[in-house]
Amino acid sequence: SFYSSKGMGLKSKLCAQIEVKAKNDVFHDAFRHKPHHVSTMCPVHVQGCDRLEGDFGTVGSKICWKYTHDGKEKFSKQIIKATDEEKKIITFKEFEGDIVNEYENWKVSLHVDEEGEKDLVSWTMEYERPNENVPELTNLLQFFIDMTKSIDDHHVNKPN
Repeated sequence: SFYSSKGMGLKSKLCAQIEVKAKNDVFHDAFRHKPHHVSTMCPVHVQGCDRLEGDFGTVGSKICWKYTHDGKEKFSKQIIKATDEEKKIITFKEFEGDIVNEYENWKVSLHVDEEGEKDLVSWTMEYERPNENVPELTNLLQFFIDMTKSIDDHHVNKPN
């Protein structure tokens, strides 16, 4: 039998937490205020970020990421849904692009935190799969992990 996927999506939440060597402000600052610099930190993963509307880092502003995932060039037009400067959290929601062509209500939050001496970068992805046959986005979560490590390496290994 066939069921309509409207409003009946299978809700998923995937999280990854990566310990980084770079000071954690690096990540919050890059994704909030300088997303157009991310491509220089991890060119293999991200090829660019354009401002579509509003100012970088402000709620309601819109940006477009160009990135390579699974060997394919992709894009993601996102709106910044929320920011918390104190807790260093920023949430992006895709409104157009390769992810929402297949998944509904996709959003990702970046949270930068300290745990004792450790600096941690957390990515939390939430989305809905239209049905059981659509795979979980574990490979996209791996993309965020790899991108984070790449940015970390860029900062730790760059000459002073």
